[in-house]
Amino acid sequence: MNKSALSLFAASILFASVGIASAQTTTTTTTWTNDQGAAITAYSTTQKYMSFNDPALKPAVGMALPSTVTVYPLPGTVTVATPERYSYGIVNGQNVIVDRTTRQVVHTWN
Repeated sequence: MNKSALSLFAASILFASVGIASAQTTTTTTTWTNDQGAAITAYSTTQKYMSFNDPALKPAVGMALPSTVTVYPLPGTVTVATPERYSYGIVNGQNVIVDRTTRQVVHTWN
């Protein structure tokens, strides 16, 4: 009986630790430069992408953009380690980099 109780206890600890590990958030270590911001702005202009304008919306790192904000793939001239992970949006005339899967803002330029 003690051996099966110990096995059950060990299994529950294992499952609990897996749950805790999966609940942790992943952060990005990509550094975004002013040159990349300028390249995105230039590309957006040539593509005639429009800014989403809402004075009440002030994008900040960590917030998720609403679904009403259009996001675009990064232009080919912007090179980062995992470009498929990121998109960008234009909010109130400012470019913001977002995680493509969560729409969470990971970088802004002011």
